[in-house]
Amino acid sequence: MDDGIPWGHESALPAEPVSVAAARSFVRQHLVEHDLRSLVDDARLVVSELATNAIRHARTPFVVTLSRLDGSVTLSVSDGSQEAPTPTTALVLAEDGRGLWIVDHLSREWGVRMLADGGKTAWASFAVPHPPTPPSNG
Repeated sequence: MDDGIPWGHESALPAEPVSVAAARSFVRQHLVEHDLRSLVDDARLVVSELATNAIRHARTPFVVTLSRLDGSVTLSVSDGSQEAPTPTTALVLAEDGRGLWIVDHLSREWGVRMLADGGKTAWASFAVPHPPTPPSNG
């Protein structure tokens, strides 16, 4: 159950297509474990896009991190490339090019940090929903 206490989980994955499904499972498992089911669908789609970018463009193993601090959950994907992703305007019927648009629209905010070791981290944050207020017995 998620009680507002900070937490974090990390998974290292190879640059293989099957790793996208593993990243989605990792995110789902830990959000459910922390009773944040309402974030599962959006976070799984965002990690799919970020992991796919790592595999297609960086072509390096990558690390998925999911953490909670204060009122947000942050999802990040770190890879070995210094090339920052750039949003594009995808054509309506194009098969790709919508990934960062999806990340932008499903997350509260997102960005990219360059790492000292030569890689980068693409991250997205999600607001933690407030628990419902119990009815008063008055």
